[in-house]
Amino acid sequence: MDGFDLVIRGGDAILPGQGRTACDIAVRDGRIAAILAPGEAAPAREEISARGLVILPGAIDVHLHLGHGKDISRPRVAADADRETAAAARGGVTTFVPYLMASEPFETIFDTVVGVTEQGARIDFGYHFIISTEDQLAGVPAYIRDYGAPSFKIFMNNRGGEGARLGLPDIDDGFLLRLSEAAATHGGMVCPHPETIELAWVLRERVKAADPDGRGGLATWNATRPPFVEADAVQRAAYIAHTAGAPLYVVHTSSAEALEAALRHRRAGARVHLETCPHYLTHDIGWAGGDMGKINPPLREAADRERLWQGLIDGEIDTVGTDHVHRDLSSKDGGIWAASPGCPGLETLLPVLLSEGHHKRGLPLDRVAAVTAGNPARIMGLGHVKGAIAPGLDADLALVDLDAVWTMERADVVSSAGYSIYEGETFKGRVRSAFVRGRPVLRDDALVDAAVGTGRYVRRRLPAG
Repeated sequence: MDGFDLVIRGGDAILPGQGRTACDIAVRDGRIAAILAPGEAAPAREEISARGLVILPGAIDVHLHLGHGKDISRPRVAADADRETAAAARGGVTTFVPYLMASEPFETIFDTVVGVTEQGARIDFGYHFIISTEDQLAGVPAYIRDYGAPSFKIFMNNRGGEGARLGLPDIDDGFLLRLSEAAATHGGMVCPHPETIELAWVLRERVKAADPDGRGGLATWNATRPPFVEADAVQRAAYIAHTAGAPLYVVHTSSAEALEAALRHRRAGARVHLETCPHYLTHDIGWAGGDMGKINPPLREAADRERLWQGLIDGEIDTVGTDHVHRDLSSKDGGIWAASPGCPGLETLLPVLLSEGHHKRGLPLDRVAAVTAGNPARIMGLGHVKGAIAPGLDADLALVDLDAVWTMERADVVSSAGYSIYEGETFKGRVRSAFVRGRPVLRDDALVDAAVGTGRYVRRRLPAG
């Protein structure tokens, strides 16, 4: 056998179908070449020790917004990708798939966006397209076929001028139906932002009249867009997509009601994949951080949080994505009514699941690997190259110290957001090193500067059926 480029020795890896397994991992040409018995002879140009560490497949974050400053639509300069992929590496994320937002046809900007991202990216990436115009809808077949981008977000709440904040036009359920039909015909998937905005308008008017200064903070915001607003849109999207024959990927499930609505359609035969986010697993309307926690959908009640954890443990929820937004803290100024929604989350993805999930709630490590790597890869069309520690797949790895206890401080934040909703929180479990295609992007807690510009665009194709 020819020598290997790298052998990682002495760790326990989370292997598909086997769970936690003591083994050595051999890498050649950026891919996993062999899973070796501990200490097995294997000539290599480099060996590193993972003694005392657990090796997870690198996390794949399939829900985030990569923008420029307060503009979340797209990266404009290489530094945008540099900062956010650095944050990703800290969180054990070795591939991410941001949502690309525009009012023009994506074919007019795609090459530029990919080029800018590749100039700064430390990790691999894809893109979803947010479909909002007739020209974009007409481009769906080409986006799937020629761009390797088969997943399409739609803001179900963009009605009555609601999309103007994002520079997008109004749409309706007829547009959702036509997008679902196009996805079904050409091998795509629909990813709705599920909120019935007409209901939210009525509630917002009532709540604002009762609390014009927003003194109720996160509870007030939740009251304007309560769980049934989310659940109604989830059941509507699932019904429409199922009727059209398209798979549905429900983003940022935040409430027990929305989860149950999706599960009813899944049990009835619809292809419904479910995602939640770390902030819905760890924060609720009682959080002391106040307006910093304004998000859409809103943070919910503690009971919703625990129901989502149970869904994650039981396998009802398929993935955890960060919905990372890297607007800086000034975007939260002006009180709950004026603050911009969204928060950063890339650099705490695996730490949250290890600390709050594995250690506190018994979430098995193979479930951590499934919801952060295996399922996102399979569902989003990356399973041919990523998502597991197995020969032939990219050597994307996160080496974690399960017993490391540490506290998140604002000074530690890498993202250009410059803050975290986890400041002051103590975690148990830390990403020590991360590798993308066998090259280090994080090594012994330190970011690797040489990784800048080495990330590559990955074309995706959804699994049949």
